[in-house]
Amino acid sequence: MIKHDIVIVGSGLAGMRAALEVCEGLDVAVLSKVYPSRSHSGAAQGGIAAALGNSEPDSWEEHLYDTVKGGDFLNDQDAAEEYVKAAPRVIYELEHFGCVFSRTPDGKIAQRSFGGHSKPRACFSADRTGHAILHALHEQLLKRSKSIKIYSEWYMHSLVLDGDRCNGIVVSDIRTGAIEVMQARAVIFATGGYGRVFNITSNAFASTADGVMAAYRAGIPLEDAEFVQYHPSGLYRQGILFSEAARGEGGYLLNGEGERFMEKYAPSRMELAPRDIVARAEQSEMDAGRGVDGKDIIHLDLRHLGEPRIMERLPQIRQLGIDFIGVDCVKDPLPIQPTAHYSMGGIPTDKFGQVIFDAEGTPVRGFFAAGECSCVSVHGANRLGTNSLLDAVVFGERAGRAALEYAKNIGHAPINESHEKTKVLGLFENIFQGEGNESYNDIRNEMKKNMTENCSVFRDEERLKVCIDKIKNLQKRFENGKITDKGKLFNTEIYEILELRNMLSMAEIIANGALNRKESRGGHYRKDYPKRDDENFLKHSLTHKTDEGMKIKYKPVVITKHQPAERTY
Repeated sequence: MIKHDIVIVGSGLAGMRAALEVCEGLDVAVLSKVYPSRSHSGAAQGGIAAALGNSEPDSWEEHLYDTVKGGDFLNDQDAAEEYVKAAPRVIYELEHFGCVFSRTPDGKIAQRSFGGHSKPRACFSADRTGHAILHALHEQLLKRSKSIKIYSEWYMHSLVLDGDRCNGIVVSDIRTGAIEVMQARAVIFATGGYGRVFNITSNAFASTADGVMAAYRAGIPLEDAEFVQYHPSGLYRQGILFSEAARGEGGYLLNGEGERFMEKYAPSRMELAPRDIVARAEQSEMDAGRGVDGKDIIHLDLRHLGEPRIMERLPQIRQLGIDFIGVDCVKDPLPIQPTAHYSMGGIPTDKFGQVIFDAEGTPVRGFFAAGECSCVSVHGANRLGTNSLLDAVVFGERAGRAALEYAKNIGHAPINESHEKTKVLGLFENIFQGEGNESYNDIRNEMKKNMTENCSVFRDEERLKVCIDKIKNLQKRFENGKITDKGKLFNTEIYEILELRNMLSMAEIIANGALNRKESRGGHYRKDYPKRDDENFLKHSLTHKTDEGMKIKYKPVVITKHQPAERTY
C-alpha cells in the first residue's frame, strides 16, 4: 500500500494550485493520467477574469452581477461573491509565480472584452492563457519536488470510503498495470469535466468523467449535471476550440448569406453575448438552412482585424486554422460550429472545496474537490468565458487550504487493502475474460453520436427519451464487449474501456437531468419548455445512486444580492 498525507487526483490548474497550498510540512502526491503540463487546462486560450480596471473602471460588484446574470441566476451567490472578490489577488499571485501576461502600452496587465462581461476584464497571455498559467504553476510544483511526488500516467479507479470519511483511492500504474491502494489523510479531486461523452467537443481525450463517476459510485450525488455548455466557436466537425478571444478582439460571426446575424438574437452585445445565447443563435441559423454552403457551418471572420493584430493577440488561432484545415484567418474566414465545452455541474462542494453528501450540506470528511469536476455553483446554468480559469485557481487554493487544515489534525485510517484491490481486480477480470463480440469502439462512437444528436444545444422530451433508451442499450452491449489487448504493460485499451464505462454512466445522468428539468435555463434549452421557470426550477438538481437506480432530488439556490430577472443582452 502506498501512503501519503494528501493525495491530489488531477494535475491541471486546480490540482496544481491545491498542491502548492498543501506542500509545506506534509507528504503530498499528485496523480495524473497524463504528464502534468499536458492537462486540459492548457487548452484554455482567451483569458482569466478579474476586475482590475486596467482598461475601464471596474469592480467586483459588477463582476458578480455579470456572473450571476450570465449563469441565469442559478449561481450560489455567496460563493460567487467570494470568488470574484478574490480575483485581483489571484492575478497578481499568478504573475509572481511567473505567468507572463500581455501588457498595455503603459505596462499594466492587458484586459479584453469577453462574452457576457460588461467590462473588459479578461487578463490574457495572447491566446495561450491557460498554457501560460499551467506552465508557471508546473514550474512552482517542480521547485517543491522534495515535498510533492508526481505520479504521471496513473489511473484512478475508485474512492475508499468508510461511512462519511474518505481514506484514500485505488489506482493503477498505466505503464505496468499494477493496481495499488493509495492511503491518505485527505483526498482532493481535480479531475476535470466530461465533454468526451459528446461527438463534437473541445475537450481533451482525458475528459472522460473519471473523477465524478468515482464519487457517484461511492454514494456522492452529482449536482446540476444537465448543464453542459456549448462553445460557439469549435472547428467544424472536429470541435477544436477557436478562442472566444477572437470575438473579444472584434471578430464577426457570419451565416451562409454573409450576414452578421447576432443582431437578431442579442442586439446590444452581438457576438459578445454569453456563450449559451451565441451557440443557440448559430444552431438556429444552421437549422433554418442559413449555414455556409448549406452545411452546419458558421463563419468566424477575423480578416478585418489585420495581420499585425492577429499575430499579436491571436497567433494560436491563426496557427490552428493553418495546421488543421489549411485556412489562414488573415485571408479567409474560419468554419465553426457549436462544440461541447464545459460542465457546469459536478461533485457538490461548499465554498471551501469540502465535498458534501446531500442538500443539507453533510460533509464527506477528508474529501475535497475543485475545478471543473466540482460544483460549488459559481457558474450557475451557464459559465461566462474567462471565469473557469479563475474558478480553478481560486477553489484549487481553497480546497488545498481546507484539506491541509483537516489533514493536520487527523491520522491515517485503516484500510482493508485486499478488499479494495479485489473490487478493481474483479472489474479487470470481467473485461479480460469476457467472451463477447461487441466492439467497444463502436459503442463509444454511437454514444457520442447519440448525445450530440439528442442532448446538445436544443433538447426536447422526445429526443431525450430516445437518448436515454439508446444509452441503456449501449450499456447492455458494453457488458458483451470484446477486448483485443490482454497484456498488462501499457495497455491503453483497458483504460479506454474503463473510461467508456464512466462516460456511459455520465451520459445517462446528463440526459436524465435534462429530461427532468422542464424549463430552459442557461446551457439547458428545452424546445418544449422554452421559458425559464423560477417557480418550479430555481433550484439545483442532485442525482443520487440508489439500489433502485438514479434518483433526482433538489436543493435551493443561495440568493444574496441579485433576485432573478429577465436576461437580456
